[in-house]
Amino acid sequence: MKLSFHKNHRFLFSVVFFGFVFLSLIIGVGPATWVQDHNEPLPGAKPLTPMEKSGLKIYVDEGCVYCHTQQVRPIPEDKVWGRPSAPGDYANLTRIDLWRGTPSVLGSERTGPDLSNVGKRRNSKIWNYIHLYNPRAVVKESVMPAFPWLFKVVEHPDSNAEVVPIPQEYAPKNGKVIPTQKAKELVVYLLSLKQTPLGVPEGTTTSVRDNAGEAQESTVNKPDGKNIFETNCAACHQSNGQGLAGAFPSLAGNSVVNDNDPTEHIKIVLGGAQGKTINGVSYSAAMPPWGDQLSDAQVAAVINYERTHFGNNSKLVTAEEVAGIRKTMKQSGATK
Repeated sequence: MKLSFHKNHRFLFSVVFFGFVFLSLIIGVGPATWVQDHNEPLPGAKPLTPMEKSGLKIYVDEGCVYCHTQQVRPIPEDKVWGRPSAPGDYANLTRIDLWRGTPSVLGSERTGPDLSNVGKRRNSKIWNYIHLYNPRAVVKESVMPAFPWLFKVVEHPDSNAEVVPIPQEYAPKNGKVIPTQKAKELVVYLLSLKQTPLGVPEGTTTSVRDNAGEAQESTVNKPDGKNIFETNCAACHQSNGQGLAGAFPSLAGNSVVNDNDPTEHIKIVLGGAQGKTINGVSYSAAMPPWGDQLSDAQVAAVINYERTHFGNNSKLVTAEEVAGIRKTMKQSGATK
């Protein structure tokens, strides 16, 4: 047998083939298997429900992975999307089905925003429906394609149908927009994308010692009301506070925001709201509760931002006021 690549083509092919297999095992398969065996979900992380798994399949089938990542990098530019991603964030991901492996949700293209924590940043079901039907309806500069095939236009929907309040400029000429089962499953999956908290949350009060050794209270990562608003509220109420006609109310000149008694404002942020009539307009879209996601200090910060911007000028609130109202609402079962 001649061990010559030039004269023994079988030998050449065997070296190339088995060399490729060997390198694949030690570079790709081996490390991936080790990570899979040694990676545990983060404490408090919940596995996907059957409906969320169906939504993940639609997420992959519709090509969302081509433009969106689920991988927050530890750099300042990514801070708005959430904390830096950790291996445990992906431990609950499994194969889609028998023929397809674990989806590559990490992605590589950042044409659209990272979705690692979108369930907290954009936790309005109605907003997500409008965004899927026509992204320009909620984000004027969006380059995301519309997904109208995930919806039905019905002339006379049933009373139990979930009608999406599409702004008039983008609504169909006849009929109402109703989400299909696929749209519902996709949105349920998107709303499930919530990072499990790590480290010290914003506004946490800790005990430190001064130069004399005396205990002092210090606030870690003092919450930024503007950042909280832009991250969690601007999608519906818009960055300028003008809201979206017929879908989400304006904060500019809003009677609740400008009331010197901030109780109702605090209750709405903590417990959410639905079916409110504001300035003669009835809003059917539900505002989700933020009490289980934001600390007292964070709620106070974002409320104070709303009360001092968009032409508003009203009494500021404190974290202690928020804590008192949260306690009262918790006792009555209105919030967590």
